[in-house]
Amino acid sequence: MRITKKPILCNYYVTYRCNASCSFCDIWEKPSPYITLENAEKNLSDLKKLGVKVIDFTGGEPLLHRQITELLALAKQKKFITTLTTNTLLYPKYAEKLKGLVDMLHFSLDSPDKDEHDKMRNVKCFDCVMQSIEIAKSLKERPDILFTVFDYNVDKIQRIYEEICLPNNLVLILNPAFDYNEVKTGKILNEDLLNTLSKWGKKKNIYLNEAFITLRKDGGNHIEKPICRAGSTTIVISPENKLVLPCYHLGIESILIEDNLLEIYQSKKVQNLIQQEGKYPQCEGCVINCYMQPSFAVEISKYFWKALPSTLKYNYMKGTWKNLLK
Repeated sequence: MRITKKPILCNYYVTYRCNASCSFCDIWEKPSPYITLENAEKNLSDLKKLGVKVIDFTGGEPLLHRQITELLALAKQKKFITTLTTNTLLYPKYAEKLKGLVDMLHFSLDSPDKDEHDKMRNVKCFDCVMQSIEIAKSLKERPDILFTVFDYNVDKIQRIYEEICLPNNLVLILNPAFDYNEVKTGKILNEDLLNTLSKWGKKKNIYLNEAFITLRKDGGNHIEKPICRAGSTTIVISPENKLVLPCYHLGIESILIEDNLLEIYQSKKVQNLIQQEGKYPQCEGCVINCYMQPSFAVEISKYFWKALPSTLKYNYMKGTWKNLLK
């Protein structure tokens, strides 16, 4: 049973440019412009009309956009829940201006060991994460630590949790790595490691969507009976001001928006593409978290019930459940 047919999330790529070059990501390799305030203002108005609740200003590194605070302010004025993930290299520069504009602020950190984290990101940013935590605390902000989980760093969760998150009262988000296109992230997380993640997800100040674990044990999305609802739950806008369908990672179709997002999204062409969500050959076995999470939220299934406790837990910890009721 479908709870809502409206899109609930917009992944708004403000630029593909990045000041890191992580081996498990290829976005930074793409040439990219920056979105404009003019386009963003019109698109945000149309996203509100379409029913979107959450705007994820993403990249690349979103803080490379020199008007990121203005973009966030626009979204807040329109009563969106905002989220932003950063490697923190530029956070100290923008921290004061960002205060109060990001409901879910995530700092990426993949190891408690400086050398290992910096090697994974191909840039020296560990010290900046530590500095940014202190700056955020001084501003009474409460960022989350986003820990991308690979088979080789699962054993570092305990130290991240005990040495960084608990002392600073920060939520630790466990984000299982995923392969896409030509990007490979190493060995698949086996059942033992998935069970280990499940145990961590039950602890205080840790968020792990349990449905991610169930989906992986089930072999991911299956095109004959897809769980993925990427096209209908999530609107993807590129730095070129294009609507990307059915999701960023598949990107079968890119349509120039100009000033017509509402009309384009409701067009027969786009709706036909959306009807094929999760059914394309490339969708077989997909476990991409950023599209599965909203997929779990809009349709009653075993994944909905698996996701619900952790989703409620996170929104309670962050206080964003109040926004979702508006």
